[in-house]
Amino acid sequence: MEKAGKESGKNSRAVISFFVIIFLLLVMIYISINTGSLNVSMGQLYRGLFVAYDQQVATVWDLRFPRIIIASLGGAALSVSGVLFQATMKNPIADPGIIGVSSGASFVAVLIAGIFPSLYFFTPVMAFAGGILACGLVYLLAFKNGLNPLRVILVGVAVNAVFSGLTQAFNSMTGGNLSGVASIANANISQKTWDDVYILSGYVILGLVLAWMSYYKCDLLSLSDQTARGLGVNVTATRIAISLIAVVLASISTAELGVVSFIGLIVPHIARILIGSNHKALIPFSMLGGAFLLLLADTLGRTIAAPYEISASILLSIVGGPMLIFLIRRSDKTYGI
Repeated sequence: MEKAGKESGKNSRAVISFFVIIFLLLVMIYISINTGSLNVSMGQLYRGLFVAYDQQVATVWDLRFPRIIIASLGGAALSVSGVLFQATMKNPIADPGIIGVSSGASFVAVLIAGIFPSLYFFTPVMAFAGGILACGLVYLLAFKNGLNPLRVILVGVAVNAVFSGLTQAFNSMTGGNLSGVASIANANISQKTWDDVYILSGYVILGLVLAWMSYYKCDLLSLSDQTARGLGVNVTATRIAISLIAVVLASISTAELGVVSFIGLIVPHIARILIGSNHKALIPFSMLGGAFLLLLADTLGRTIAAPYEISASILLSIVGGPMLIFLIRRSDKTYGI
């Protein structure tokens, strides 16, 4: 009876948490729409979009909506990528930025933007190849009688440093004059257009759908490998498949957003506190939470130092650094790292 009551309480908290995060995301979208020199009411926005032409609404539509959508999709993709990496590595502090996947994708995206700008529309695919390279290096270099979670993080930090250095070096070699290179290297999303939205949305939506479809396998990977094999799971193949989905989400987002670290760490951690570790709910909640957090960081970056901008990645690093320290300090008690 007591157990049933606790279960009911958890379910109620999860439902409330979903309603709250959806409400916060909608509010954040409206605030972001009206952050700047132009302000439009909900009524004016509706009329301008669906009834009659409105110059103010058209300006907001062309300048702010692509940025809002890209920030939301990118935040959702990075958060879910973090959830998947944490499931496959059995490591609560795995994050595509920390373990080097994002920096590998960024380096290849920067090379394409700088050397082969005519291949712009193939940048996400090439970034995926860079993410695969970085992820493969981390797994390969960290493997020693199995994958120790802490070793994965330490190797990932080293791989991340190498690719980040190469990216910054290439950016310096171009003199920072190539806008495509600079926007990726500096994680700047201020100049995004609807073409960028179309490129990002196709890959991200497909990746998010595949991620949610893999929720049961993620739950199985949270068990010991021996138990999972006893249930008929090919643990190695499952890890590789889910890791590929995570790399797709992280790499495609990085190709458009640049390297944004810690969002795949912060959001899943908060989500587990609020709704538990069942990936059927954890993945969609992290998707909404990531969209909200990155959009919040981007909007704050546009306002706190106006007319100058602070990159969302910088704000998230300021918050994410202490969060990483906190998780490492408690990991020996909770996660057995």
